[in-house]
Parts: sequence; structure tokens; C-alpha cells
Amino acid sequence: MARPVVLGNGSMFVGLNEFGLVHDFYYPYVGLENLTTSRMPHHNIGVFIDGDFSWVDSDGWQRSIDFRDSALISNIIMQNDVLGVKLEFEDYTDTQYNAFLRSIKITNLSEQSREIRLFMHQVFQISRGGRADTALYEPEDHYILDYKGRCCLLTYGQFEDGQLFDQYSIGNFGIEGKEGTYRDAEDGELTGNAIEHGGVDSVIRFSRTYEPGETNTVNYWVVAGDSQSTVERIHKTILSDSPAIRLQMAEDYWKNWLQIGNKHISNIEPQHQAMIRKSLLIIKAHSDRRGGVIASGDSSIYNYGRDYYSYVWPRDGVYVFWPLIQLGYTEEPKRFFEFCRDILTRDGYLMHKYQPDRAIGSSWHPLMHGNHAELAIQEDETAVVLILLQVFLEHNPQQEEFVRGIYSTLVDPAANFMEGFFDSSTDLPHASYDLWEEKFLTSSYTVATTYRALLAASDIAARLERPDDALRWQTAAERIEKSLSLLHDSETNVLHKGFLVTSDEKVHTDAVLDISSLYGFDFFNVPAKDVIEATLSAVEEKLLNSAPIGGVPRYEGDNYFRSDPPYQGNPWFV
Repeated sequence: MARPVVLGNGSMFVGLNEFGLVHDFYYPYVGLENLTTSRMPHHNIGVFIDGDFSWVDSDGWQRSIDFRDSALISNIIMQNDVLGVKLEFEDYTDTQYNAFLRSIKITNLSEQSREIRLFMHQVFQISRGGRADTALYEPEDHYILDYKGRCCLLTYGQFEDGQLFDQYSIGNFGIEGKEGTYRDAEDGELTGNAIEHGGVDSVIRFSRTYEPGETNTVNYWVVAGDSQSTVERIHKTILSDSPAIRLQMAEDYWKNWLQIGNKHISNIEPQHQAMIRKSLLIIKAHSDRRGGVIASGDSSIYNYGRDYYSYVWPRDGVYVFWPLIQLGYTEEPKRFFEFCRDILTRDGYLMHKYQPDRAIGSSWHPLMHGNHAELAIQEDETAVVLILLQVFLEHNPQQEEFVRGIYSTLVDPAANFMEGFFDSSTDLPHASYDLWEEKFLTSSYTVATTYRALLAASDIAARLERPDDALRWQTAAERIEKSLSLLHDSETNVLHKGFLVTSDEKVHTDAVLDISSLYGFDFFNVPAKDVIEATLSAVEEKLLNSAPIGGVPRYEGDNYFRSDPPYQGNPWFV
């Protein structure tokens, strides 16, 4: 589910695959909608020289696919020694407009003068069913336009000196037995078909004669907007400023954004600093400007799964923004808290997952267990948001007014929900789904997060001079602390995965050793030192490096993408 290069600006997300080709293209949200997916041909790039044609994803190309550690700008090199040509890419999404730009430096490696033709192929699927889209050539301003409803995509390119693409073709793909008009490029010439509808794709050509060793640069871009006039306006701005200026503006933007965290990053061992900066950039690429942060923009899972990962899990968002808060970032966490405020139910809990537009996401958690109704939630997702909010306030006391502004719409309802979501027979939180989205029970991990969340809410309330709230939530946390013995073995002190209270008030223990139990109690400072140490020893003995590849499976007998039955499960790098 990885892309070697991901680019984004908060409204557009572009994923480049292992060949340096556009594989995922999301607009107008990061993670929604994907206008090109793995179930259709990806965008391609072809080169024609001296009668020979080659797509860059074919054999014969050496590729280096990477991105800078100083900006969300790619650093891609493709070289074909048989053709004698090298392509060097700097790709980025504009930081002001919804535009994806590629600067492609073409070098003739031959000792002969010859014509080199570069072909850029686009295939978008604006309509969900892959039908009813239109692509056309616009002759006045010399661009390709894909559109459907309120989504328009303008594709354009020119050499650095202003020479335009000299041929184009538009056709169908995926319908009526047609593979796609990209095939039209393979003889080096394009037929110039000017419009098509249904499932559509397009190709444009850049031709120039190169002297031995000569280099020229093609600037190519795709602009997204809600109308043709919108994309034209952005397109003309890029032309007026020049792509070189837009690239410099992007470099400056990312330099300034990374500068926020650099004062802390500079204190880390030098060999780790570049990877930390890259990690920050990847987080930023997956973050929508309206507050959501998706788990992944890679659509490859479409090919073997029922769904994709371009959802916002509140828990994932917490773990993503936690280090950003510690590094001094405030705007992205604030937008995330506002996102959580808006999706919180009237009863004060968060659901399984959400789309980046705040709509509820798909789920496999039923509302019925046996013959009675239950909430289809993971309580820890509500809990960790309040924990992070307290961390945010501790690091940023100057943001007290922001927290005060969401107190009544986020803190109060969420903490009140957790305070009331208890089993009277155990004095511990009622059952919900575990963080692995599999089992319905009162898990040790969820208990740990709920405990810490109630204390966090109490602390926030005290800071904001709400003493009654602070006392009530503190008391609820103390109830949990007094009942922790139900979560671990009485002899070994090792934490269980959890337990389930049945309708007849019987407690059924799940004694499976789960790494999340240890993590929850340790990370969230549950006062149970002996239990944590005993569980750590059990993890080291039974789970750590239990397979030749090393790492830690989630729990004993974990079957998630399990590849070799003799082992406990595939490792999760903890």
C-alpha cells in the first residue's frame, strides 16, 4: 500500500507509483474523489526515437524514484541506455492552486543529433462508473479538457522556451473493446481526434531535435477546478508566473513549513533528520485542509480487497498529529480537532471511520450482539482525541481560547459519554470494538485510553475553571483505577486482551497476549507498574521476533495477512 512519492496541497493528492507514473489523483479532498484508480490504466509516459518507442514502465529503463527531504517535490530519474535518453523529473502540487506540475528535463545521451518525441498520457475517471466523462481539445488556448459536472481537469504542456506540444489525440478506454488511445502513440504519431465521451483518455506529444548531449525541459501540468473558467484562470496564472516561479514558490512554502519543526529536529542525531523531515512531509501530504488525515491514498488494495484506506480514523489522526504538536505545529492539529468536533455524535462518541468530507465511512461492525443492540464504536477513538487535546493545550497554553471554544461541543459531550459508558458490575468501560476492529469486548487498551482521557478532560476542565466537570471526570477515572485487577492474570500479572460481560452478568475473559494491552497501559501512564513489567516480559518471550523477519505480531495467533501458519502472525513494527 505504499507509494514512493506522494504529493499534496490539502485539496489535491497525487500518488506516483514505482515507475514514477501518476497512479492516484484525488480532488477536491485529500482522499476523495480518486479520479484515477488501480482498476484502470495508470497515466503513462512514452518516448519515440529513431523509429523505436518505449513506455517508461517497460523493460530497459533504470529508475530512481524519490522525493526531497526539504519539500514535497519529487526527485525522479529515468534512463534508457538502448534509446540513449535520460528523463529527470521535479513533480509537485502547487501550494496555492489545485495544480499538479511536472518539470521534465530530457537529455540526449547519444553522440548523434536526433529527434526525441515525448508522449504524456492522461486517463481520468471523473464519473464513478467510468462512463459519461468528456475529453476535448480546446484550440484557442491549446489544452486538453476532461470534465463531468462540477469537476474539470485542464492538461497542458510546453517546452521551457515556450514551444507547445505539437500533436494530441483523444479516445476511449475500457469500453467497446478499446484499450485506450495511448496505443495511438506507439508509432510516434497522434491522429488528432479532438473529442470523445464515455470512458476517455488522451495523449499529447512534445517533439524537438536534440544535439549530442543537449538537454531541454518540458513543463507539464494538470489543473483541477469546479468549472472550465476556474481551471483556465489558474492555467493562465501559471503561464504568466512561469513554472519556474511556481516551483520556487513551492520550495519556499515547504522550507517555511519545515522550519517550524527544525528547531527540535536539529537536536536529533544527524543520520535520522532527513527521514524525520520526509515523515513530516508525508503526514502533510495526507492531511486535508479541512482537518481530516487519511490512512493511505494508495488505491492498489482495490485489486484484492473490498475497500480502500482513504478514510479518516480518529485514532490514526491522533497518532499522526501527536508528534507534530511536540514539534511545534498548531494549525493542522486545530483543524483536526474541529473535524472531530463536527463528526461527534449528539451522544458524544465517534464512529468507526469517516470520509475526508466528514461523511461516515464504511464499516463491518454490527449493531446487534446476540439478541440485544450495541453501539458499533471503538471507544478508544473518542478517548484518544481528548488525550491529544490536553497534550495540545500543555504544549500551547496560548491556545486556551481555542480549546475554550470547542469545550462545550467536543470535550464536554465526549467526556460525559465516557463517564456514563460503564458496566456497573465491573466499574470498567462497557464493551466496544477493539482497536484492531475485530473483537467486541472491554479491551485493556480501551480501558487505558478511557482512563487517561477522563483525566485529560478533568485537567482541561480545571484549566478552564470548570471545577464540577473536573471533579466528576476525575472520579470516573478513579473508578477505573480501582478495578484494574479484572484485566490481568491474578498469578502472573500479565494483561489479558480483555473481557466481555454477558447478559447474565458473567465475565468471560479473553486471555490472549496482545501488544496493544502493553502499549496502552505503558504509554497512557496507567498506574500498574508490576503489571506492565510482567506483560513486557511475556511479550518479549512470546511475541517479539517470533518469526524470522522479526518485529511483533499484534497478538498471539494474529491472522491478518498471515503468510506462514507456523508463526504467530505477520510482524507489526512496534
